[in-house]
Amino acid sequence: MTFSALALATLTGCAGTSATATGTGAAARPAAAPDRVEPLAPAPLPALPVTAASADGRQVTVTAADRIVPLSGSLNEIVQTLGLGPQVVARDITATFEQAAQLPVVTRGHDVSAESVLSLRPTLVLAETTSGPAEAIRQIRDAGIPLLVVAPAKSLDDVPKRIETVAAALGVKDAGARLNERTAERIATARKGIPASAASGKKPRVAFLYLRGTASVYLLGGSDSGAASLLEAAGAVDTGKESGLGKDFTPITSEALAAAAPDAILVMSKGLESVGGTDGLAKIPGVAQTPAGMDRRVVTVDDGVLLNYGPRTDQVLSSLISQLYGKTA
Repeated sequence: MTFSALALATLTGCAGTSATATGTGAAARPAAAPDRVEPLAPAPLPALPVTAASADGRQVTVTAADRIVPLSGSLNEIVQTLGLGPQVVARDITATFEQAAQLPVVTRGHDVSAESVLSLRPTLVLAETTSGPAEAIRQIRDAGIPLLVVAPAKSLDDVPKRIETVAAALGVKDAGARLNERTAERIATARKGIPASAASGKKPRVAFLYLRGTASVYLLGGSDSGAASLLEAAGAVDTGKESGLGKDFTPITSEALAAAAPDAILVMSKGLESVGGTDGLAKIPGVAQTPAGMDRRVVTVDDGVLLNYGPRTDQVLSSLISQLYGKTA
């Protein structure tokens, strides 16, 4: 069956979110697995001290890893999956998986509270290049806390690099190698779910939209949005990248959507909720005029995992493939 013949239903969630199908003739889908990471076992013992290269050009010496503060959900996920969850003492608001959900929140979407971080007496802080404000990062470093900045993830190729970087900084390089091997195997297995028709026939055309209806933010993803690599790995075409949108995101216009002509629209689950679901999405200028909008073909993945490019990337791919081709992930 070709993609154009599928009547894709709106699915909400990926790993950790219940997924249900709605629409004409859609069958009920079973609830997804609980939102949790799968730590390596046995837990590794950090071999410290180590000196690691930070993405901001500094050399950071780590002497202890008993109180770790990751400033993003993605970094928290990597640390926890490496088996060092008991040493994590805080989280970003996007770290919603079970093992981290009860930790105190010290940053909300790149708005770091230096006071909250320092109050937890961390021995290592892991940050993204987008973590900030700069004053907060400087305050943490001025207090003598080792702070390692990790390069951002934009594609599948970045998955092993980030895991290797974090594992090395924590003194658990062997665990990083084991996790990379496991992750690569699972990604390969997930991709086996792509039907042969996607390679030999018409590939599904997908537009990635970033939506925050409460703030009137409606953006179309381009080649740097982070979604292109996932969609391509799922056998699909990222229409924003194909249309020549070189930036990460650009405001949605009817003209841009018409040119993209997506068969399906990919959104984060909270983004879809913020615009009032599928009906609200169809009211955004230009959406209803696309093939995806006319047929209500919407693919959703949980905000906390879609663009993490970490140990659960295989689950993201399984969800995308399931939704795009109508198979159970």
